[in-house]
Amino acid sequence: MIMAERIHLYDTTLRDGAQTQGVDFSVSDKIAIARDLDALGIDYVEGGWPGANPTDDAFFADPPDLANARFTAFGMTRRPGRSAANDPGLAGLIGAKCDAVCMVGKTWDFHVDVALNIPREENLELIAESIALIRERKGEALFDAEHFFDGYKANPDYALSCLTAAYAAGARWIVLCDTNGGSLPDEVERIVRAVAESIPGGNLGIHTHNDTENAVANSLAAVRAGARMIQGTLNGLGERCGNANLVSLIPTLMLKMGFETGITADGLRRLTQVSRGLDERLNRAPNRHAPYVGESAFAHKGGLHVSAVEKDPTSYEHVDPARLGNRRTIVVSDQAGRSNLLARFREIGIEIDARDERIGDLVDLVKRREYDGYAYDGAEASFELLARRALGEVPEFFRLQSFRVIDERRWNAKDELVTLSEATIKLDVGSQSLMTVAEGNGPVNALDIALRKALLPAYPLLEGLRLVDYKVRILTPNDGTKAVTRVMIESTDGHGERWSTVGVSANVIDASYNALHDSISYRLFRAGGATAHDRR
Repeated sequence: MIMAERIHLYDTTLRDGAQTQGVDFSVSDKIAIARDLDALGIDYVEGGWPGANPTDDAFFADPPDLANARFTAFGMTRRPGRSAANDPGLAGLIGAKCDAVCMVGKTWDFHVDVALNIPREENLELIAESIALIRERKGEALFDAEHFFDGYKANPDYALSCLTAAYAAGARWIVLCDTNGGSLPDEVERIVRAVAESIPGGNLGIHTHNDTENAVANSLAAVRAGARMIQGTLNGLGERCGNANLVSLIPTLMLKMGFETGITADGLRRLTQVSRGLDERLNRAPNRHAPYVGESAFAHKGGLHVSAVEKDPTSYEHVDPARLGNRRTIVVSDQAGRSNLLARFREIGIEIDARDERIGDLVDLVKRREYDGYAYDGAEASFELLARRALGEVPEFFRLQSFRVIDERRWNAKDELVTLSEATIKLDVGSQSLMTVAEGNGPVNALDIALRKALLPAYPLLEGLRLVDYKVRILTPNDGTKAVTRVMIESTDGHGERWSTVGVSANVIDASYNALHDSISYRLFRAGGATAHDRR
């Protein structure tokens, strides 16, 4: 049996990913993410740059125990004018609790001349001496060749001399960096192939940025040319436009190109969970259109597509979603036919005869409601409730009598402009009639708080429910302020499960209430409608 070639995976989420705008990892975040990467089967987990900031210092002072990955520190080659043994930056790397060290160094003659302002030969000494010291003290040294592709295009001989200096000094991996993300796949493949004539592919890595939307393609081009290590981040996090997305690269390498990685079949089935778990930690909605792991990656909307998928999934699915921990989704919309509904029913556990006349009625209902502005292809929870209500399976958990929302905008005693929203809601829960009042940050938030304030005594499991996304779309823009609006709400139970609901009305608060009502009803239905008396 011919063994597949091995590709090594190096994750830089905890450093490169932390440079993403809006991302700020705490020490506990870093520990949790490192453990997820280790359990996935990543070969190297880069923890950050010891000495760069208090968070990285605390993380490296007590790093997590990893079973599979080599925990790696990042830094730079020694400074000019200092010996490697007396460089404080290298001392910090040597003192860090880690299994390997990756150092960045200059390989573009322009940077050596202008940024470092030293003779080019001296830069070669910086690289060689730094690698040799780290290899001696830590056991494994990696060299990140900064702006390598720009440097190679400008002066290939000098750029290669930087690589050979690191390789001769004992670097395990020579990583070619497309630091500004400007290279294209044909350039990357040609240049990596040329480098592989001097340095074995088993020692070559690739590190790409996504500024031309080619980070994944460039990484694969480098692999085709001989590189056997890829650096990247979860979900493509990174500064500017991001880094190569390991979540897309891993299944492509394994399922499309036949390479072996440190990730097993069981590990691959964790991929969707790890990807969405990172987004959950960052408190942001996962990209539903993400390749392989997005909710829409294996979603089928047109009736003809669904019929074909039912007979032969491979006709419209390039891989089995279950291999990635994802699932097929049959979308219900105004393009839907009976096959869509039957497939969706099977997916959510509804057993019904294919000849049941109620199916045709439900198809007509979906089409009428979508004509009115509802969109069920992005609100799966609302569709499930619609279908189960039509089949008489959803109880009435509570009944609204009325609600009122008041918005106030005024100057307070400190001459500060303040806005305040207050919601009053009356509803029936079982035999009880309740009224609650709540203030919130905007009318929808106030309504949400008031509604759950009334329901929590009867349904304590709603305590963990929260809204994580809220979208409003104007459906009739020519009507101005009288326009019909569609509200989409995404909710979570606080334990990783998310669902989406939809509401439509000429009044945006009423549309919001409709979506809120569905969100709460879905949570209660999925939990079996547990009350304070039978479940906590």
